[in-house]
Amino acid sequence: MRRAWKALWIAIAAAVIAGIGFLVRPVSYFDGWMYLEEELSGVESHWVRVDGHRMHYLAEGPASGPAVVLVHGLGGRAEDWRNLAPYLAKAGFRVYMPDLIGFGRSDSPKYFPYSVHEEAAVAVDFLDAMGLKQVDLGGWSMGGWVAQLVAAEHPERISRLMLFDAAGLDVKPSWSIGLFTPTNAAQLDQLDALLMPHPKPVPGFVARDILRLSRRNGWIVKRALATMLTEQDVTNQLLPELKMPVLLVWGAEDHIVPLDQAATMHKLIPQSQLHAIAGCGHLAPLECTDQIGPKVVQFVRQ
Repeated sequence: MRRAWKALWIAIAAAVIAGIGFLVRPVSYFDGWMYLEEELSGVESHWVRVDGHRMHYLAEGPASGPAVVLVHGLGGRAEDWRNLAPYLAKAGFRVYMPDLIGFGRSDSPKYFPYSVHEEAAVAVDFLDAMGLKQVDLGGWSMGGWVAQLVAAEHPERISRLMLFDAAGLDVKPSWSIGLFTPTNAAQLDQLDALLMPHPKPVPGFVARDILRLSRRNGWIVKRALATMLTEQDVTNQLLPELKMPVLLVWGAEDHIVPLDQAATMHKLIPQSQLHAIAGCGHLAPLECTDQIGPKVVQFVRQ
């Protein structure tokens, strides 16, 4: 009987501790659950040395399938592709989703400039490290900018290019860049309103943890944004030189990189095709995958 009571009290104490931990660090619990789901669904998590840095990536789909590489955006990570990647994997493609240097579970060296140019160089070296001679390349937001540079500088490596709500044009943002490193709940709400047409309220304890992480990692985002605003790596002059097939997928209600920028890219790339997804914002590849997934699979199968 005493053993039963002891076991009960241990279970209660463990539950209380877990509950307190969840209230204090909810993002860590959400991440842990997401990593568990990845493992149970067969998504592979690996690390590789690239340019002396430990770089994390996810892989999904048959090992012998044609390679697709997907590059996340500013402040993002490999898991941002978790809804789109299964469409490609089920279609027989091998999908690689790297965490760029400074993001996700990759190294965050203090001396790294975090410019799109440097991240593009790392992306090419990632291809080399993985032994990928030629791939279909996709990029979202800043990752789309990175993908444009890779395609322009190494066209022989890219069979098809996919740009999702991609930055890269010589256009100044109409929103405050400070929102990408929010310091209070009001700024976090404003950021959510930029990212999503109809954002759901964020519970206070979750917002506090997100803001804690923003304070910890914000220096990387600030450094990356500072390099973008120099306009040294804009792609207006590069896009007309692309010869590979190009797919442009955009949330019609994107307020970060508005749809008119997609129209400009479409004009600059004569062989491109543009799909605007109604009712979706900047997070279209995550939130509107049921509409985007089939279009992407059709494109890479061409």
